[in-house]
Amino acid sequence: MDVSEALHARTSIRAYLPDPVSESQVRHILDEARWAPSGGNLQPWKVIAVAGAARQAVTDLASRVLAENPAGETEDRPVYPPNLWEPYRTRRYALGEDMYALLGIPREDKAGRLSRFAANFEFFGAPVGLFFALDGRMGINQWAHVGMLMQSIALVATELGLATCMQESWSAVHRSLAKHFQLPEHDVIYCGMALGHADPNHPVNRLRSTRVEVDEFATFQGF
Repeated sequence: MDVSEALHARTSIRAYLPDPVSESQVRHILDEARWAPSGGNLQPWKVIAVAGAARQAVTDLASRVLAENPAGETEDRPVYPPNLWEPYRTRRYALGEDMYALLGIPREDKAGRLSRFAANFEFFGAPVGLFFALDGRMGINQWAHVGMLMQSIALVATELGLATCMQESWSAVHRSLAKHFQLPEHDVIYCGMALGHADPNHPVNRLRSTRVEVDEFATFQGF
């Protein structure tokens, strides 16, 4: 599999088989992905991998925190800007509606949609969860470097026949997670990621998001 094939094959998988992923597999993925670009070679990222009882502990933590505060801990770091504008609002809305259509959950089924959202905090059944952290004093460029690492992890996993889903939803409990993992004072949990074997029979895994054409986001000058 070449890079272009991996880019097209990678997609956000939201239902997993219970088949385990070994520590050696996770280590291999991280060993390859650590060569992701990093401005100034700061390598500002930290990765916490959880499986088994450690995985269950963070899913239980999220359940407790969100039961007490359904809005979560995102007031200082919202996943999306408030009052999202076009064309971004429509893109986000369309993806959500496509997903719920595959799942057979209509808009009026609020309980069903909330239950599906809660599956984020179970890693959609994936046996391994990854958390990405960095020192919150870093600038926006270093946050981008963490994203480069995450993309590299997803591509290596795809090459190995594994599946991933990058989960910004975990930022809803980022402060509680930082305490749980006993991170240093300034460290912030940025994002989570599910890692495992895709369930080929689950309808949600037929979801494929669209991408705009190159000429909609790029201009070419001086060619």
